[in-house]
This record gives sequence, structure tokens and C-alpha cells, in this order.
Amino acid sequence: MHTLCARGTMKPEINAAVGFLSRFLRIKGHVNDRQLQTFSQTLQDILAEQYKHHWFPDRPNKGSGYRCIRINHKMDPLVGQAGQRIGLSIQQLYLLLPSELTLWVDPFEVSYRIGEDGSICVLYESHPSTNGNPSITTGNSNPASSVTQVSPMVDSHISCKEELLVLGRTSPTKPYMMTVSS
Repeated sequence: MHTLCARGTMKPEINAAVGFLSRFLRIKGHVNDRQLQTFSQTLQDILAEQYKHHWFPDRPNKGSGYRCIRINHKMDPLVGQAGQRIGLSIQQLYLLLPSELTLWVDPFEVSYRIGEDGSICVLYESHPSTNGNPSITTGNSNPASSVTQVSPMVDSHISCKEELLVLGRTSPTKPYMMTVSS
């Protein structure tokens, strides 16, 4: 696959992943708009360069491990690089991002999991079409219809939405059963 073609087709997926990570910095950090914009642009550039020879729209699962962004007792080096570009240390990034985060950036789908036992939630989803342009769908859309612009997030699961509302949580809530006795 030609590099320029690969770069062009991965842009919506990279934008979804970077937007997700940037949201943590904006909400939890003392990062100004300029720093946030620099972080986002830097991470987009780093990911595009990193993924350019590991992007296979005809076989989306191929290279998935290579494209996985992982924070778990060790900061993902690509995220760390973008954070350092705006003056954030690795320790500061640990405070701003979930301590256990897995983010999969694959052709046609970007998903994440917070915590080792968390639900896997879809951020972005599209389907290849016959004319070469992907059709983007969201969790709320009719499967028969397609949207021509990138959807910022897929509303996939209530538990995923709850995880996003409590951005600081390091692992999802555990299921508890409440009983009432008389």
C-alpha cells in the first residue's frame, strides 16, 4: 500500500484516538488551549508516522498490537513524547490520564478499555464502501444509512458513557447486588 494512501485513510481513526486522549488533558489538567492544540497535532503526526507501514484497511486486525496505545504502569512512549512537547513530564501525564488504559487504533474502528476488567468501548466506527470512501456509522444510526462526516464518538454502551463521565477513575465500577430485607 502506498504511504500517502495509507496516511489519508487513517486520519479519522487517528483523530478519534487523539481527541479521546486530549479530552483527559482538557478536563483534568491545567493545560491551556495552545498546549492542547500542540499536543493534539504532535500526537497526530507521531501516530501517522508510526502507523504508515502498519495500516492495512483490507485486513484491519493485522498490526493491531503495534497500533495499540497502552498505559499500564508504563507510559506509552508516543503519548509521552507528545506530552513532553508541551512541557508535561511523564509523572504529570500519569496524573492526567487513566493509570490503566488500552486504546486500539485500527482501520475502521477505534476502541478503548479503562482498567484491566473494563468494558471495551467503541469511540469511532466506519465501514468500507465499494467506492473506496468509508461510510461512518454511530451507535445510534440506522445501519442502512451512512454519514459522510466523521462522528466524534460512538454512543455504544451506557457503561462506557459512565466511564467517560468519571474520567479520573482508574478502573470501572464493580457490579454489586443490593438486597432488601424486611
